[in-house]
Order: sequence, then structure tokens, then C-alpha cells
Amino acid sequence: MRGLLKNNFYAAYANVKVFSIVMILLGIFVVAMDNKIPSLIIGYLLLAMIGFSFNSIASLRKESSTKWSRYKLTAPIKRSAIVQSYFLSLLLWLIVGMVFAGIGVAMSIMLHGYPFDRNTDVFMLFVLGIGISLFMGAIFFPLFYLGGEERNEVFLVISLLCSIGLVMGLSTFVNTLFPAPMSTVQIILGGIIILACALIVFILAYPLTVSLYYKKEY
Repeated sequence: MRGLLKNNFYAAYANVKVFSIVMILLGIFVVAMDNKIPSLIIGYLLLAMIGFSFNSIASLRKESSTKWSRYKLTAPIKRSAIVQSYFLSLLLWLIVGMVFAGIGVAMSIMLHGYPFDRNTDVFMLFVLGIGISLFMGAIFFPLFYLGGEERNEVFLVISLLCSIGLVMGLSTFVNTLFPAPMSTVQIILGGIIILACALIVFILAYPLTVSLYYKKEY
């Protein structure tokens, strides 16, 4: 598994390196700006978490183009382990995105104060970023083995749009479940519901992806 994770890391490294530099420069800009415009912080938080996750699954295209995805099958590695490494890699890059987002928002608050109306707003932004990232992976990986590797870019866009739609739908459900004005406890509970749904779908997507991978012939 360690070797597979290393392979996934190097596959994503070139894109992630460029994206990291962009995020650092953007983070400096966001922190330097007066956070009376919270949309800058919101955009940075979501871009950090979703962007690193997006780059993680986009790296599968590189494996397909170099035929490495087929060469791996000749090694003494189970297909389930290969799929598991993709899911774990997404989680690891998501954590990296969360670190970028956390540092950015923490420094902005330290310099300019808290920019939001509620204490739970930052928590909910992390919920949105994590939820979209998990749903995106849960949708993309089965599609990748079901529809063919050559449609990678299309599946990326579909996965991203569907994941945003799912999080928006869950947010609407939470707002219906707890009518406004919601208390702090209700907001946190709503966030937990969104995270739980995203995590359950992400976990269930793993055996589905493994099943599709075993049926795929090269």
C-alpha cells in the first residue's frame, strides 16, 4: 500500500506543486486584504479543500495516458488495493487542503478579526468543502471504471457539479429540518448530518468501485 500511495503522490505531484504555489500566493493576498469582504475567505477555504482533492483524482488521467494503470495489473497487487490507494490519496490531499484553509483563515482572523456573523460559519465552510470533496470522489471513481478512462475530464466535471448539487440539496434539507433562526446546536448538528452523508456515500463507493474494476478488462 505504501508503494501505491507513493505512486499516486508522484502522479499528482506536478499539478499539486503548481496549485500549492498559487494557493500560497492567493493566501498571502487574502490575508493581507481587510476581511470585511468575507467572500475572499470563503472562496479561499473552498478552493483549497476542493482544489487539492480535484488534483488528486485528476492524476488518474496521467496513469491512463502512460499505460501505467495496465502495467500495475501485472504486479502482485490486488485491484482492491489499487482502488483503496486512490480513496486514501484523496483523503490525504483533502487534509492538505484543510491545512491550507485553516492556516489562511487563522491568520486572517488574527490580523483583522472575525469576519462572519456567527461563530459556526467557519465550521460550516469546512463542512461544505469536505462534503463536496468526498462526494466528488465517491461519484468519480465508479464512473472512471464504468465509463472508460478516456472520458476522465468529462467525469471530473460531472463529479464536481453533482457533488455541489448534493451538498446544496442536503443544506436545503437541513434548513427544512431546522427552520430559521437556527440555534448554534442545530447548525452544528446540520453540519454533522452533511458530513455523515458524504462520508457514508464515500465509504459505500469503495466496494462499488472495486466491483467495477474487477469486471473491467484490458
